[in-house]
Amino acid sequence: MRRYWIQPQNIINESVQFEGDLFHHIFSVCRQDMGSHFEVLCDEKAYLVCVTEIGKKSARALIKETRVIPELPRPHLHIALSVSRYQVMDDVVEKLVEMGVASFHPFFSDYSFVKSASSFPLQKLDRWHKIVVSATQQCGRGELLKIHAPVEFKNILSQINLSQGGLGLFSYEGDAQQSISGFLKSRKSPNITDIWCLVGSEGGFSLQEVENLKNLGFDPVTLGRQILRVETACLTLVSVLKYEFDLMRGDEP
Repeated sequence: MRRYWIQPQNIINESVQFEGDLFHHIFSVCRQDMGSHFEVLCDEKAYLVCVTEIGKKSARALIKETRVIPELPRPHLHIALSVSRYQVMDDVVEKLVEMGVASFHPFFSDYSFVKSASSFPLQKLDRWHKIVVSATQQCGRGELLKIHAPVEFKNILSQINLSQGGLGLFSYEGDAQQSISGFLKSRKSPNITDIWCLVGSEGGFSLQEVENLKNLGFDPVTLGRQILRVETACLTLVSVLKYEFDLMRGDEP
């Protein structure tokens, strides 16, 4: 069944109103018609609707059923990624949505593809938002991945608080003394509410950046002998953490 992300203002009493780009996408691109049934997603709820009216620029559907979509389980996963090639960033954003990551924080570092905010095209944020909406509709999660505007490396570090239930790590192909599994054996705790993972771009992290991360309480971990692509490193970290913290469970408590 198709799903579409809507805004709260689209819900009016027991019906859903479709206008603008949303109307065009659902009824011109996806060819939904009178009597069509599909789900719309909004604020951790899924509404099964039936189309009852279609005009030239708007449509209306009645809500037939409502179900609550479980919120993302704790600990929440947060990925901070040094800005890489744009196609890589697009792919990472899509997969992080599907994998249930809570937030995405791009940053500029010594070896990043784009070095500063002045060289970053702001329309990329709009593209990432569209990717998030599309991936959310596909996987059916109840809330959008939070994407933050890219910031300098020093600023991304100031945004992260590891003092209250936070756990921080970064993947490092250099002299990382422990594997991800060894790190989790020593640091895993039921009191952890948020896990921050920092991943470098194609060039990794500079030595100074590594020292800064260590000084702030981030542990370097290795993901194996092979040098992984950026998107592979992100998905490997998320997969391991989801497994270790039992975040792959279904709706059962």
